[in-house]
Amino acid sequence: MREDAPINWVPAIIFSSTFLIAITAVPLYGFLVGYDWVEIVTCIVMVAFCGFSITGGYHRLWSHRAYDANPLVRAFFAFWGACALQNTILIWCSGHRRHHRHVDDVDKDPYSIKRGFWFAHIGWMLRNYKSSDVDLANTQDLQRDKIVMFQHKYYVPLVVASNIGVPVALGILNGDVLGMLLLAGVLRLVISHHVTFFINSLCHTWGKQPYTSTNTAKDNFFLALVTYGEGYHNFHHYFQTDYRNGVRWWQFDPTKWMIASLSWIGMTSNLKRVPSFKIQEALVHMQFEKAHKQLNLSRLPTPNVEALRQTLESEYQQFSKTLADWKELHGQWVQQKRQEFEEKKQELQEKWQQATVRTRFLEMEYNLKMQRKRLQMFSLNFATAHSS
Repeated sequence: MREDAPINWVPAIIFSSTFLIAITAVPLYGFLVGYDWVEIVTCIVMVAFCGFSITGGYHRLWSHRAYDANPLVRAFFAFWGACALQNTILIWCSGHRRHHRHVDDVDKDPYSIKRGFWFAHIGWMLRNYKSSDVDLANTQDLQRDKIVMFQHKYYVPLVVASNIGVPVALGILNGDVLGMLLLAGVLRLVISHHVTFFINSLCHTWGKQPYTSTNTAKDNFFLALVTYGEGYHNFHHYFQTDYRNGVRWWQFDPTKWMIASLSWIGMTSNLKRVPSFKIQEALVHMQFEKAHKQLNLSRLPTPNVEALRQTLESEYQQFSKTLADWKELHGQWVQQKRQEFEEKKQELQEKWQQATVRTRFLEMEYNLKMQRKRLQMFSLNFATAHSS
């Protein structure tokens, strides 16, 4: 779709000028004058502050309400989020919530990958497209947050103070204002910008889809390394209220670790986690989808294909039964909780009942894990049979 939209001059000038300086003046100054370790460390620290303020603050805290944070943490995110120069919390979150609600829709998703890689990465900000029109109707909850509204009202002064004031002050203390401005100011800003932009472009282009194929979001370990854990984007788009993007313990998600660490000292709370069973359900469902596609494209003899179809159908029936059992048990658990609250049963009895229900939940989760392994073997055996 081609839309003849007018140029959005402010971001167009900022993006083009900072990028031009970053690839010319920054290396030239480094060659002619050089940067010391203070400037390099300051640049790295400010990149991290801005990055975590976007991923942990703008994204997981305010856009998705995946956890709660005390005023000190929120104020930190608000200040360094302004330093990242990606608009106010209110406008950023409004656009991101529309992105999730209308993902891949070329008319309603502000940065739909279906309109091209360049558009999703940066092009959507360079012109005043209708899909990017600001509508704060979906941020009523955020408008009750005093820190959010303070940042929204004083965004320009905060941008100037953080992007110019901080590097200049540190440059004066270090004896090299220009060097600090180039490294901790300009280069840091360009890095912060494009790390975030990679999530909108590359994370919808390159990777795997283990949880859902209903949208273009992908899981990509390599992108997680440079986006503070945001690279597990397929999981995030399916379970957007979970404070984790890398849901497994070994997946690189420093934003998750930061949020969890802050909870240990009372700085964050109410960390939301999707039940493990629901995650296993999504994984198994995707494996069924993959197996069906393999069978439909198969060139094996008809009897072999039919035998595989019967095996797959048997697995699917078991999968459906497990889901039905889980829903029934979950309903019983909710009802039990209500009764316990109303009747105030003895504590020992409550603990026994909870342990019994918990055991059954774990059994069902284990059944799904085993079924997922069987489906993996099914796909492996199918591939082996197809190649022989």
